[in-house]
Amino acid sequence: MALHFVVESSSEAAVGDVVSLTGAEAKHAAVVRRLRVGEAVTIGDGAGVWLAGLVEDVSAVRVDVRITERRVADPVPSRLVLVQALAKGDRDELAVQAACELGVDEIVPWQASRSISRWEGPKAVKGRERWAAIVREAAKQAHRAWVPEVTAPVSTAQLAERAASQRLLLLDPTATIRLSDLNPDERDIVLVVGPEGGIADDELKRLSKAGAERVLLGDTVLRTSTAGPAAIAVLNVALGRW
Repeated sequence: MALHFVVESSSEAAVGDVVSLTGAEAKHAAVVRRLRVGEAVTIGDGAGVWLAGLVEDVSAVRVDVRITERRVADPVPSRLVLVQALAKGDRDELAVQAACELGVDEIVPWQASRSISRWEGPKAVKGRERWAAIVREAAKQAHRAWVPEVTAPVSTAQLAERAASQRLLLLDPTATIRLSDLNPDERDIVLVVGPEGGIADDELKRLSKAGAERVLLGDTVLRTSTAGPAAIAVLNVALGRW
């Protein structure tokens, strides 16, 4: 399969045009992946535009690609959002990476009450940038036409507000309704995954009161790094994506 690159400025490119990879993308293509003239690659702008082309010139600072095909992928009708609680170590980052590869459309960092990791001040900006970089690389790996947005961190109160227009699903090992038994409707699905130790009782009550639904993923308790991706796989089948 051809290598895929994300170049935001490629959105207006047409068949016959030359799109240049520069900076880190050029270095990765030329030095790490050793692209050669004549090789086929794909390029996207991260917002639906998908280009196919042939490498025309290669250097360590720029790789030129002549476009041979252009198409635009429509956005999905019902979006799948992952609300991932901040977790210690790299567990939340592992969840974010896998979720992007599996097709999630938006990622929301959640400062849950039981989150050991805390994003405050400059750390919140750096944390979001880190997640966005992970998502970008995962989207390239998965050859996605749309790169998911990583939003600013939200509080439980802000999360509860989403229940007015979106379908909030809380992964809860004490729930009685299985995720696999739910039937999607026209609303976006917002999947909420707690930190180590799970979602606190007061948060469960507050979000449930706002309209969120508690759902059971299975008979075992998964880590915060695997619960979200596992649930996304189930929802991909329910939404007809797989």
